[in-house]
Amino acid sequence: MRNPKWSAPLIVSVLLAAILVPVAFTGYFSIKDGETEFASQNYASAADSFSRAARFFPWRNDLWERAGIAASAGGDALRAIAFLKRVPQLSEQGWLSLAFSYYSYGDMPSALEAYQQGLQFYDSPSLYAGLAFIYRQQKDWNSERDALMNQIQLGTNSGDVYAHYRLGLLLTFTETGQALSELMTASSLNPEFDPAVQTMRSALNISAAQTDPSQQFVTIGRALGLVQEWDLSMEAFEKAIEFNAENAEAWAWLGEAKQQIGQDGGAQLDQAVTLDHTSATIRALRGLYWNRQGKYAQMLAEYLLAAEYESANPAWQAEIGNAYFKLGDLASALNAYQLAADLAPNDVTYWRLLAIFCGDNNVHTEDVGLPAAQKAVELAPDDPLALDALGWLYLSSGRLANAEQVLLDTIERFPNHFPAHIHLAMTYLAQDDRTAAFAELTYVRDADMNGPEGAFAIQLLEKYFP
Repeated sequence: MRNPKWSAPLIVSVLLAAILVPVAFTGYFSIKDGETEFASQNYASAADSFSRAARFFPWRNDLWERAGIAASAGGDALRAIAFLKRVPQLSEQGWLSLAFSYYSYGDMPSALEAYQQGLQFYDSPSLYAGLAFIYRQQKDWNSERDALMNQIQLGTNSGDVYAHYRLGLLLTFTETGQALSELMTASSLNPEFDPAVQTMRSALNISAAQTDPSQQFVTIGRALGLVQEWDLSMEAFEKAIEFNAENAEAWAWLGEAKQQIGQDGGAQLDQAVTLDHTSATIRALRGLYWNRQGKYAQMLAEYLLAAEYESANPAWQAEIGNAYFKLGDLASALNAYQLAADLAPNDVTYWRLLAIFCGDNNVHTEDVGLPAAQKAVELAPDDPLALDALGWLYLSSGRLANAEQVLLDTIERFPNHFPAHIHLAMTYLAQDDRTAAFAELTYVRDADMNGPEGAFAIQLLEKYFP
């Protein structure tokens, strides 16, 4: 018999509740799980939870976005793109994650388009920063400059420090006064930028005093190279050549810039020599080119010519010494290093190079190397490179107690000068103090994990502590 209390609509409602309530609870629990996992930086799990919740609540587009943001943060670019493309209208963070995911996947045009689309909805310094980054990858300097200007204009606390610095570099091509202002702002906000800023400031002041626009761009280009902005440096040298195609120095520096970014540069250096075969600078740059090519006879020939054209420059003699060393002629190398020190008796650099050459090759350590190292410390008693060289020469000449004392003093004053730790470890090994040597080598290995001294420490550990 039919129960009158259970009407058809009521039965349907009860059945729907029985189905939907567990679904709702599952969806809400998935959201909470996603939030917890995201806060714990378990981004892949967070993306799983948010995407699961989105399937329970298909009207909640924000859940697909949160899933995409989590996937992007976890490095899963393809999944992030798939989630974020399902959202009709992204938030600012959504556009940032979508653009970054396209970039991570290697789709630069789509990354650029995502930043541009996001900026149609949000005046965001972060989106402009991303846009500037993409333009920088594409070497579209004018568009990068405009994006950085917008980023700084919209940013708080004077904007991002690097944005000021980078904008200053870009403006050196067009508006040197404003360029210096931006660079000085970066330096005032973060003193770590000061050495590079001072380099650029000096170059801008020098170029302002030059009347030849071609030489102005050579000056700016060399400074950009000094601060390791070789892409921009190459642009400056190309502009110098546009003003004067006969500027041999511009051609030579263009060749150097090309090498620095992984291109050959030989043709530009050849053109420079054709235009001016007696320039010491051009010969030296060609010598550097042959050095990188491993053609040391050609390297030597170039530096010999540089020294002939500029006989008072000790740098050319030092490079001659380096070339002779690479050719295996240690006697000639020693003579060249000694001549470099004689040409610059008050410059610590060449006394130190002479000392290190003697120590590294175990030649004339007593009568040449050690006095050179002592002279270097006399000239620069607070230079860790000179102090370390003295310790190394004491070690090379068998004066282990002196070496230990000098190197310990150096480390106490300059604890992050890793070569001194290496040389101290070698001193301890010579004294058969393996425990102390092991401690120094493991310190360098751990402190300079990705650096050259860390790699050398690993080699010594494998050799002496297998």
